[in-house]
Amino acid sequence: MTRWGVKPEVFADALARSTAKAFSGRTPSPADVERYQKSLHLADLALACACMEGHPEAWDHFMMEFRPVLYRAADAIDRSGNAREAADALYGELYSKTLFRYFHGRSSLATWLRSLVSQRYVDRLRETRRLEPLPEESSPAALPTRPAAHNPDHSRFVAAMQSVLAAALAALEPRDRLRLRCYYAQEMTLAQIGRVTRESEATVSRQLARTRKTMRADVERRLRDEHRFRDDEIAECFSSVSEDAGTLDLGVLLGDRKESADDRSKPEDVS
Repeated sequence: MTRWGVKPEVFADALARSTAKAFSGRTPSPADVERYQKSLHLADLALACACMEGHPEAWDHFMMEFRPVLYRAADAIDRSGNAREAADALYGELYSKTLFRYFHGRSSLATWLRSLVSQRYVDRLRETRRLEPLPEESSPAALPTRPAAHNPDHSRFVAAMQSVLAAALAALEPRDRLRLRCYYAQEMTLAQIGRVTRESEATVSRQLARTRKTMRADVERRLRDEHRFRDDEIAECFSSVSEDAGTLDLGVLLGDRKESADDRSKPEDVS
């Protein structure tokens, strides 16, 4: 901390944010707080604080030590060099300093940066592919089609999935539903969702993965308990909606609507 000239109150604020994030929803004991804070990468957290405060020496050190980390991470993701653009864009975001507020020291700064590069690259791929036109039916790139074998239980499986999926969604916390709605129904990027929920992209990604895992387990349980489906029938249910969802509309199930700018500026309403 003293190396970069970070003020004690600035570092204390960073520790408080990190601790509040780690113990969100519960009140830790003093022993829990002490144990948690001792586990942090404190030197990296101090460097992030100094960069956020605009200390030239800290920023020079960050540029020398961690810009190569960004480029190595980008090259590991895509050896053709296409991920370098994501690394450069991330470097620009870091230079604006506010992004450092989302580093809490729970991982090393290098690990955090590698995660951000990966997420930015995936977001760019997703945005690019949304804009790519579908190939002409007569072109070699067009996928061949074949008649699907008729499954007499298809309608029953889709109806069951629609019922249990709606129930599983309703059982989620409001913030979890919001992330799902933004990502799947409104096709927002992780960065855009993070601005709505006031979370880092890494947190949005982790929370979406957790919610998907929870949802699948809940759906499987409901299919087994409420519909008395066997394991092979549960697999058929998932296969049916993945191949042809029919009337299964995720936007409707998630209660999707066009939100105004005012709606998106109030994440506290869904907490």
